[in-house]
Amino acid sequence: MSTKNQKKKAKGGVAKMFDRFSTVTTRVTGKPIAFIIAFVIIILWAVSGPVFHYSDTWQLVINTGTTIITFLMVFVIQQSQNKDTMALQLKLNELIASSKDASNRLIDVEDLTPEELEILKKFYIHLSSLAEKESDFKKMHSIEEAAERHKSKLKAIDKH
Repeated sequence: MSTKNQKKKAKGGVAKMFDRFSTVTTRVTGKPIAFIIAFVIIILWAVSGPVFHYSDTWQLVINTGTTIITFLMVFVIQQSQNKDTMALQLKLNELIASSKDASNRLIDVEDLTPEELEILKKFYIHLSSLAEKESDFKKMHSIEEAAERHKSKLKAIDKH
């Protein structure tokens, strides 16, 4: 096995381990028992204040502990959120791709620039206002329908 392949495999191994760790950690810390444990720790710390005469060290213990946990949890939660977001995007892409009436232009829309997203947003706001004018809730408009209507309007303008 080449050195490049060994590095790639090692990198994948660390990434997989971190992914598993972050998945388990976010599941465990997202449960009520985790909150209760954290709350009990804070109460024990507060109650121990008089024993330690509210010293700087007593305060430093909770400050350091919470700072370290918060710092590490940022990365763990971000990993889980990135994975969840990607899975959600893939599911939405599948729905778009499998629907004959949906525009395939929206697949991977998350990769567009903010300016392109703003243009799409304005289009859908306009599409929504068209739908609001309809008395039948079941009528739908697609990007293609809107494009055809736009072309026909331009042709009508050119004729005048």
